[in-house]
Amino acid sequence: MIDPEVTLGGYMAKHERAAAFAGCDGHPYSCAILADDEPDFRGRFGAALLFIRWDGGGEHPAGHVETDYLVWGTSREDAERRIGALSLYDVKAALDDAIRSRPEGW
Repeated sequence: MIDPEVTLGGYMAKHERAAAFAGCDGHPYSCAILADDEPDFRGRFGAALLFIRWDGGGEHPAGHVETDYLVWGTSREDAERRIGALSLYDVKAALDDAIRSRPEGW
């Protein structure tokens, strides 16, 4: 069984704060879960990750990147639970992928 603290949801529950990562661009990021309020035409609720980039001192937001939908659920809560089950390693990989795919000059 996976230690819950190595999942996004487990980490956030234990530490009562957002998980934070250093992006491949050298900037610090914090992570939030985005989940649909309404289902899509197939009845699915999507969930994605939003990463807030912080300035050098970590005091002010300086931008953001986000993923496409990574998981689907039968309800908003189900989608949030599913994305919260991602390992922190997978979340870090998703952050770096989002950074690499952002528009040039961002």
